[in-house]
Amino acid sequence: MKVIECNLRASRSFPFVSKVLKKNFIDTATRIMLGENVGQVDTSTFDIDYIGVKASQFSFGRLHKADPVLGVDMSSTGEVGCIGKDFDEALLTAMLAVGQSAPKEAVLVSSGDVRGKVDMLEACRMLDDAGLKIYATEGTARFLNENGVEAVAVGWPDEDGADNVLDLIANHKVDLIINIPKNHTKRELTNGYRIRRGAVDHNIPLLTNARLASAFVKAFLAKGADKIGITPWQDYGKQ
Repeated sequence: MKVIECNLRASRSFPFVSKVLKKNFIDTATRIMLGENVGQVDTSTFDIDYIGVKASQFSFGRLHKADPVLGVDMSSTGEVGCIGKDFDEALLTAMLAVGQSAPKEAVLVSSGDVRGKVDMLEACRMLDDAGLKIYATEGTARFLNENGVEAVAVGWPDEDGADNVLDLIANHKVDLIINIPKNHTKRELTNGYRIRRGAVDHNIPLLTNARLASAFVKAFLAKGADKIGITPWQDYGKQ
């Protein structure tokens, strides 16, 4: 399926899927429930030459002290479905529409466990190649540097020292924070929460899913947020 919903709540995607495929699935489902004989949908994602991406928006800034990390049971306060000529364009447009922004100077990465570090490696390499400065918590910085990606190590919130991650956030030295939760130990939960909450309180874009973060990095580096054109809805689907 070429329709990707960033928070994976597919049950609410029917209206957007209908728009992408130009088929009213809600009408079809209603007719089926009423016992009508409905033929097979004759439109396939292979028949279209564009892609739809649905992104969700969350009002963590209004929820004082709430931990801005998502789970499968989270409900968004708004969603935006966008269409693009390819996945990168559609994803970037949708993410920008819900308030994300592409970093221009520096990124903070805390990639969690080994799997998270591996998942984020290629995206971090792309950021490094593009000339963006990468700050990272100790374990992530060590992993990145060992794999040829330059990263500056910063201390955890509960550590003393001049290079503390909370100071980095408070001074707005980064314009994107990627924090992948690692485990449920008290220290990890506390430090992770303080980083994520700091991002929200200082209005710095935050991503907590490695796959989405990697896709977003690839999209804004490939397309450029300032180069996305505006295409009229009626132009999509023309042969």
